[in-house]
Amino acid sequence: QLQLVESGGGLVQPGGSLRLSCAASGFTLDNYVIGWFRQAPGKEREGVSCISSRDGNTAYTDVVKGRFTISRDNAKNTVYLQMNSLKPEDTAVYYCATVDLINFHAYGRRCDDGTNFGSWGQGTQVTVSS
Repeated sequence: QLQLVESGGGLVQPGGSLRLSCAASGFTLDNYVIGWFRQAPGKEREGVSCISSRDGNTAYTDVVKGRFTISRDNAKNTVYLQMNSLKPEDTAVYYCATVDLINFHAYGRRCDDGTNFGSWGQGTQVTVSS
């Protein structure tokens, strides 16, 4: 069965860095879009970044551009989210999720809230606080 496992969350000070990992098992990420999403207490889930495991194309929400970088290592079947210059506003549970490319295009090529993504990990907590 398909599984996604996030890791790398924790407590960091403002301005610090953290790298999240999303390891996939039970399938290959060759033809998927992988997204990172986050949800803070009292707020709706929002898309952070997404990447095509096939060609490496990426997208970012405006508030993380220049600070976060998404990447993938297909040999390890893993997607990463490097987070630099972290702010308290980045505090949230971070989830990775996948959707195959056919359905990604069929449902509008959206990475905004994850409603079009089918498989989800359990989440990892990121807390940015002094």
